[in-house]
Amino acid sequence: MFDYLPENNTPTPIQEAAKNDYESALRTGFWRSLFSWFTQSRNELLPFDEVRKLVPMQGMHEIGLREIPLDQIVGSVGRYNDFDRAFLPRRTETRSRWISIDAAHLQDIILPAIEVYKIGSFYFVKDGNHRVSVARRKGQAYIDANVIEIDVGVPINTEADIDDLIRLQEKTEFYLCTHLLDLRPGADIELTLPAGYPKLLEHINVHRWFMGEKRKLPVPYAEAVAHWYDKVYLPLEKVIRQEKILQKFSGRTEADLYLWIIEHLWYLREECPECETSLEQAAVDFTQRFSSRPPIRQSILERLRQFIVTRLHDKMKG
Repeated sequence: MFDYLPENNTPTPIQEAAKNDYESALRTGFWRSLFSWFTQSRNELLPFDEVRKLVPMQGMHEIGLREIPLDQIVGSVGRYNDFDRAFLPRRTETRSRWISIDAAHLQDIILPAIEVYKIGSFYFVKDGNHRVSVARRKGQAYIDANVIEIDVGVPINTEADIDDLIRLQEKTEFYLCTHLLDLRPGADIELTLPAGYPKLLEHINVHRWFMGEKRKLPVPYAEAVAHWYDKVYLPLEKVIRQEKILQKFSGRTEADLYLWIIEHLWYLREECPECETSLEQAAVDFTQRFSSRPPIRQSILERLRQFIVTRLHDKMKG
């Protein structure tokens, strides 16, 4: 581990500046994660081992020291849970190493090159995650890296290519887990965004739990899948088609809208528990609020502001 801080316990101006930089990066990472949760956008680093499983690998070779674009580093070998997609820190365990690296930057100390794997046009950090995080926070555009290139049989030139691979894998696992095509031949649930199919599995599990609570008996998983599809998914899909909602959200699918409207329904019922909002009402309200812009994005700041004000008010009362 690199250590560029003084050995004594007396804080120096550089140490204080590095600590402040870290706290600022951690706060920014928190708000970014909250924003991505509201907007249902991907904010995680990609795990190299998982991506490698999805890519038809034909070999690898070293291409040596290169200056690589920082914004094309999208994943990590082992630290993908410690940083977000912008390489902002997500865990306080990163504090000591991050501050040490930042202190080196503030003292103009030249650090060793990082080590990365290259897949298509993108890079995954093998060693040097904290150096990448600090460099991006400092506004650097490039960083020196020793590069090992993975030879693949498919073109991967955009993040969407990788996301498509992940989405395809998630879709396959969803159908294998639910056996939906056996239960309901012809069922076609197509999502455009990664991380959607695991959410559908959560919906089914919650639906199964409520079925069991109502019956006071365990419900077989296959029965819960079929009942969810017949009584929850298909009715909302019918509303989406009847109201021609899909026409107002270019590039999305009925399954995308199912996820957004179901979550919007939850929000409306939390906002007004006595209103007994229906699927149809939630779909119409969702369309009226968001059809002229990408879902959630314009209202996020207002919802977030209301949330923060409410929490602060509760704390002051307490």
